Amino acid sequence: MSETVFINFRGGIIDPGQLYNIMVAIQRIRIPFVRFGLRQQLIVELEPYHLEEFTASLTELAVPYTCNVNEQPNIISSYPAAGVFIQDTWLSETVYQDILNAIDYNPRIKVNICDKNQSITPMLTGNINWIAAAATPHYWHLFIRFPRTNVVYEWDQLTATKDLPKLTKLLDELIVTHEADFIDNPAADGDKLFSLLKKEGLELRPAAVKATLPSFNLPYYEGLNRYGDKYWLGIYRRDEYFSVAFLKKLSQLCADTGISQLCCTAWKSILIKGINEEQKEDWNLLLEEFMINMRHAANELNFQVEDNYAEARELKSFLVKNLGVEDTRSFGLCIGIKTRRKSEIFSSILVRRRYVIDLPFLKLFKVYDILCAQDFNPNERTAEIYSSSNPKFVLAEQVRRSILKYYRDRKKAKENPVKAEAAA
Repeated sequence: MSETVFINFRGGIIDPGQLYNIMVAIQRIRIPFVRFGLRQQLIVELEPYHLEEFTASLTELAVPYTCNVNEQPNIISSYPAAGVFIQDTWLSETVYQDILNAIDYNPRIKVNICDKNQSITPMLTGNINWIAAAATPHYWHLFIRFPRTNVVYEWDQLTATKDLPKLTKLLDELIVTHEADFIDNPAADGDKLFSLLKKEGLELRPAAVKATLPSFNLPYYEGLNRYGDKYWLGIYRRDEYFSVAFLKKLSQLCADTGISQLCCTAWKSILIKGINEEQKEDWNLLLEEFMINMRHAANELNFQVEDNYAEARELKSFLVKNLGVEDTRSFGLCIGIKTRRKSEIFSSILVRRRYVIDLPFLKLFKVYDILCAQDFNPNERTAEIYSSSNPKFVLAEQVRRSILKYYRDRKKAKENPVKAEAAA
């Protein structure tokens, strides 16, 4: 049995000096690899006899952590995309940092803070989901997805940036305190939640229109790429494992080249911004030293897989291999893999594993359901079951057919826009 330590990087922002010190502590207990999670956190698996030594090191470094159960889910944000994949927005890196610094406690439910015009960070996988209002600078739309339910509620008010941290705390306390009403309750009522909210002192304004969630278009998030007069570097690992020695040297190179932060994304990758032209060779040499490969196929990069679960990763590899044999295009889609009942996976097409016989003491005969999000937009909720009870040997072909359905539907919508709009 191994132990798992979760280290949250708020908003996906990592201080290179802190990361370097964490890697030194990990090297002391001879752990060669670590992983990043869906909620922009570091995941360290270690033997039980190393746990006390490692956590003592984290305490000495003043690095917060949780063990085995992620009791303090990380606040995730679209900060990694700022300036790289997102332009022409009032939501600057400074605004993200001000908000994250002002949230001076650890939420007990999931919080997402996102720009509207991006696809790299999931918008509604949190329980408290803030989406920047495009037409009203420094105001935010708010979506509540009640914990362990599929119930999503959009509040009819916009919240000022300065009050976002305060309102987040108030909602976190209300939802946790009224657990029977709002957690694992399919009848959870958003109107009831906000009737309990004390709004005095909050700067609010009615939302003139509901938030429109963008269609999904995942940017290619790896490689060394130019933006403006600088470069950004995205690093993805097929098996999700990053060498501790590599991350230690990467942190040192950030410090040596004046890069004050790096980011981890919701795709279990890392991203370094602000690389100067004259520094490109240094970064290429680092990648060569550790044999870090670039330019993976897009139909591999667009998978979302549960954290800390080998079977889900193996199923991803199986599907990637089979879709690759057919050279299946999957641009515009996100394929999720779910093997646990209450896990939240961002996806256009969801592969859900279940057992035909599913008892506490007996689980037999794995089968897989394929579910499609509304309009295949992963920011929407699941709309239909495309195919159910598939054995594994037909699963790849059924996923391929669901992908073909997406392209057929897009073609029909383009050919008959009036009819498609009426159906919506």
